[in-house]
Amino acid sequence: SESSQGERGAARRGLHRPVPDSLPQRVRERSVLGRTRVYEQGLVKAVGVSNYGSAALRACHAKLAKRGIPLATNQIQLSLLYRCPLENGLIETCNELGVKVIAYSPLALGFLTGKYGSDKPFPSGPRANIAKTLFAAPTSSGGGGGSGSGGSAAFDHLLSAMQEVSRAHGDAPLCQVALNWCIAKGAVPIPGARTLTQAKQNLGALASDQVSALDSAAAPLPPLVPPEQSQFPKADKDTGLIMFDS
Repeated sequence: SESSQGERGAARRGLHRPVPDSLPQRVRERSVLGRTRVYEQGLVKAVGVSNYGSAALRACHAKLAKRGIPLATNQIQLSLLYRCPLENGLIETCNELGVKVIAYSPLALGFLTGKYGSDKPFPSGPRANIAKTLFAAPTSSGGGGGSGSGGSAAFDHLLSAMQEVSRAHGDAPLCQVALNWCIAKGAVPIPGARTLTQAKQNLGALASDQVSALDSAAAPLPPLVPPEQSQFPKADKDTGLIMFDS
């Protein structure tokens, strides 16, 4: 029937992207059930979720566990300029449940590549508003304020800390410093590499003191996009579970 075809279609869509809140609950539930079935039939090797907060992650983990299916991954935003999952307990929940974190946007829209800074062209388009916020953040010891070349104290301080790590690893690209920070936090970063050279670059593991130095340098900076301003739904409209808290 047309209805059953729609439900099967929703199940297929659910394999690679979130099921829209606008679908009827029975269709959404069928989509989740479809994910378990394709695993049980051997059509996929793992089940993962994206942008699940701690409450939703625990609920999903428990439901899958009843059928003997492990929840493998949770794909969330994580970078030196977006540390919310480390601060609100989501990373801790993932580690507790044995769910691997896949970090998207680990280069923070290019801000962690060295492309932008007080001595470089101000970004245009949507990045311009983000830059104004980042460049206005003072360091923990004071200073900063304003935007553009005169008010990027905290951001430039982070870049300086990244450059110091870079020099210790043979002048590796700053993007590799950013990616390896994510790896040091136990995540698998998924940057948008455009060339084979970019995909192969890896500076190796960071020392614990280097990770701590980067943490301290990043601490004064605000999130790239505050969680409360995210486009993702905060709670499931049927269960009330917090779906996105980072």
